[in-house]
Amino acid sequence: MVAGVRAMLPAALVVAFLAACSGQEPPPPSGPPLPVDTTPQKPPVADTRERVASGNTRAAADIAAIAALGAAFDPERSAANDLETAKVEAKRGNRRIVLELGDASCGECAALDETIEGEAPLRHLRDAGFIWVKVDRSAAANAGFLARYPGSAEAPAPHLLVLDADAHVLHEQSGGEGELLRKGKPDRRKIRAFLEEWTPPEEPEAPEAPEPAAGE
Repeated sequence: MVAGVRAMLPAALVVAFLAACSGQEPPPPSGPPLPVDTTPQKPPVADTRERVASGNTRAAADIAAIAALGAAFDPERSAANDLETAKVEAKRGNRRIVLELGDASCGECAALDETIEGEAPLRHLRDAGFIWVKVDRSAAANAGFLARYPGSAEAPAPHLLVLDADAHVLHEQSGGEGELLRKGKPDRRKIRAFLEEWTPPEEPEAPEAPEPAAGE
C-alpha cells in the first residue's frame, strides 16, 4: 500500500503544477462530504456601549435600523418593538428619543419632515441628538402602546414626545398651529429651538489616569 501511495504522488504533483500554470484551481479532493453544522446560533446582541455613527460602526444594519424607525408611518410596524430598538441606539449614542405620533394621511407631519430633511442645520440637530421614531396611530395594534401616554392618541398631529434613553417622558410637544406650525406651514425658528432645547448634554470626557510616580 505504501508503494502505491508513493506511485500516486508524482501524478498528483503534476496535476497541481498544471493547474497552477493554467490559472485554474486544482480539483477538490475526493472523499465523503463534510457534515453540515446544524448547531443553533444565538442572534447577535447589540452592545449599548458602542456608538453608532456612519463610518465607525461594525454593523451597517444598525444604521439602517435607525433610519427605518423614522422613515414613514407604517401600520405594519410595532411601536413597542421600535421603541426597544430606539432605547438601545439612544444609550449607545448618547441621544434622546422622539416619538412622532401621526399617520400617513397627516399633511402637517409630512411638511415637518420635509422641512427638517431639507435644511441641513435642522437635519444635523435631529440626527446628532435624537433617535426619531414614527408611531402610526391608525394601527389598531398600537392602541396599547399609545395608552401608555394619556391624551397622545387624540392630540393634534404631529404630536411629539421627547424621551430619555430609558423611555421616560421628558417633554410633550404639539406640532400644531402656534407651536411648530405658523399659518399652516412649519416654523423653522421654532423647530430649531425645539431641537436645540432637547438635545442631550454632551457626555463628560473620562479623566485621564494619573501617571505613576517615579519608582512605582
